[in-house]
Amino acid sequence: MADRDWLAERFEEQRAHLRAVAYRMLGSTTEADDAVQDAWLRFSRADTTAVENLRGWLTTVVARLCLDVLRSRASRREDHVGVHLPDPIIARAGTAPNPEDEAVLADSVGLALLVVLETLSPAERLAYVLHDTFGLPFEEIAPIVERTPTATRKLASRARQRLRGEGGAASASRASLDGARVLPRRQRELVDAFLGAARGGDFEALLRILDPDVVVRADTGGLPVPAGRAAVTRGAEGVAAQALRFRALADGARIASVNGAPGYVVFSGDRPYAILGFSFARDRITEIDILLGPERLARIDLSAVERTSA
Repeated sequence: MADRDWLAERFEEQRAHLRAVAYRMLGSTTEADDAVQDAWLRFSRADTTAVENLRGWLTTVVARLCLDVLRSRASRREDHVGVHLPDPIIARAGTAPNPEDEAVLADSVGLALLVVLETLSPAERLAYVLHDTFGLPFEEIAPIVERTPTATRKLASRARQRLRGEGGAASASRASLDGARVLPRRQRELVDAFLGAARGGDFEALLRILDPDVVVRADTGGLPVPAGRAAVTRGAEGVAAQALRFRALADGARIASVNGAPGYVVFSGDRPYAILGFSFARDRITEIDILLGPERLARIDLSAVERTSA
């Protein structure tokens, strides 16, 4: 029992890091936790007495598990209707997330970045996340993706290009990822202005805070998109028009931190109706990611949300 307690203590020292790796890889808090738990089971059964770099060893184990999930995910999502967004991490507005989530959100892993990561192939995503985010050398990543170090370097390079907006689906996130940063205080002012304009039906006010190339993505949880709406809306005028339809639900909006940036959890009565995550650049709102669907929302931890008026 003493040996197992010692192993558990060593593993717990790495848990936050491993969860951060898995969340970056998978964009799902549930699947990330499952990958970390599977890594613990493998660690507890393995002979690691000769392992000099435990963090590197465990990171490799988690990366292999995540790669398997990513490779099987495509077939499971063939029947998914419309857009699929990653799981947001919700905290009380103006406060830091809990220690585990804070580690996951290190280096500003906002929804915009996770959405673009979803466009990469499994091998590209793994190469980019492990090298560019967590600093693993390509020589250690190559065996995981079953390529040479040179080929693995090319995978990360292609991923980088797409993250910079040079690859089709990623272009929508270019402003948020490469544009001028917006300070947190100004971010809060912009989301407050968005809600105020939506409540007041002020189309012109919305245009003043939306980037001309703003994009809205709505994940309905696999349900059909409501009539008169689209899963993806581009351009300030179209997004402003869509925001005005939000007017009837605006009173149910509660301010929250969504992946480290100000956003909203919207309630209809006592039930969560939607989560809105925002991205910013050039002093404007550049992206709005909306998570809908009761099953998805039921899996998100909303305990930190104030349920009084925003």
